[in-house]
Formats: sequence, C-alpha cells, structure tokens
Amino acid sequence: TVARKDALLRACEHLGDYDLAIFVSPNAVAFALPHVRQGIDGPDRLTLVAPGPGTASALAKFGVGPVVQPRGRHDSEALLASPELQASAVEGRRVVLFCGEGGRALLAETLAARGASVDVVFCYRRLALTGTAQHLLQHWRQGRLHALVVTSSTALRHLHSAPEAEMVGVLAELPLFVPHARIAELAGCLGLRHIVRTAADNAGIATSLCAYNWP
Repeated sequence: TVARKDALLRACEHLGDYDLAIFVSPNAVAFALPHVRQGIDGPDRLTLVAPGPGTASALAKFGVGPVVQPRGRHDSEALLASPELQASAVEGRRVVLFCGEGGRALLAETLAARGASVDVVFCYRRLALTGTAQHLLQHWRQGRLHALVVTSSTALRHLHSAPEAEMVGVLAELPLFVPHARIAELAGCLGLRHIVRTAADNAGIATSLCAYNWP
C-alpha cells in the first residue's frame, strides 16, 4: 500500500475550500488524515463522511468528528442513499473523496451527477502480494489453515484468480469471514458456499470467529 503524498498535500492546502470530506475506508483514513488533520480541525463547515463504522472508528481514533455514516448496510450504495448526500444537499457544494487507486467510481460519479464538484484524491494503492496463494496452500496442506478473513472484494478476486488452481477448491471448502455485504455477494457469485457475514470492524470479525461453530 503506497501513500500518494503529493496529492494529499495539495488537498491539505485547499481543504478549507471543501464542504464535505469523504473517507472510503480505514486505509484512506490511515494514509490521508496525518496529512490533512490540521485542515479538518480548522473549517467548521467541513462535514466528514464515512461508509461504515470501521472507517468512522478510524476517524475517531484521530479525535475528529462527528461523522456522517449510513445505517444498516455499509457501502457506497448505502452512503449515497443518506439524506446528507442527496442532490438537494450536495448540489453546488465541493466534495473531496479520499480513496485508493483502482476502487469503484460510483461515489464520485453519482455525486457529480447530483451537482457536486468532486475532487478524488488517491492516497493508497492496492497491490497483490506475490506468493500469497502458495503460502496459504502450504498452510492448508499442513492442516494449519481453517478459515479465511477477507476484507475487500479486490483481495477475494486476487485469491480466486491465483495461478494455483487448487486455491479455488480451498476457497470453496473453508469458512470465509467477510465484513461487508458486497464481498459476500461476490463470494456467492464465485460459487463459494461457507460465507460468514461479520460486523464491519475488527471487533466484529473477532466476535464472529469466536462464535463460529468450529468442527
């Protein structure tokens, strides 16, 4: 994961010009907030927005808030359904979106269509780690891998499309703990059967792991 400090510093210099700052994930908070913290603490009219409790909690750890977040489902679709992001609320307003390269364009495109002026700041990049599937398969063959926790759709796609064909069978066999409905939906589309939805934060994932009916 690589921070894009040049873009972050430019956003920091002009943060007072924005009305809303959207952080799409805890990673976006971790990489962006140390650079823009002073600007967020300054302008009273800046509204902070997060897609779920995990990101909101990450913001809270930096001592900033309050944070607008959707109830129930925690993703871009739910966030766009929030009253604070409807056309009547965002038309003519400036929005800065902190996210990772290669992510979904839904938020930026929809807010722009609703009349907002949207600047997208890429503050990290997702990279597939070489040899991840080999490492997992080695543990599985040794009887040391009993479940997988996958926290992004991108990670699941990388694992499912790994060159090691055996990985697909392992994914279908093991319990797969996922903290978001969109990841669960992708897992179902890929034919995976043992999908466990967890809460969207680390504590919720840990609770689900402890409560699972292990054989």
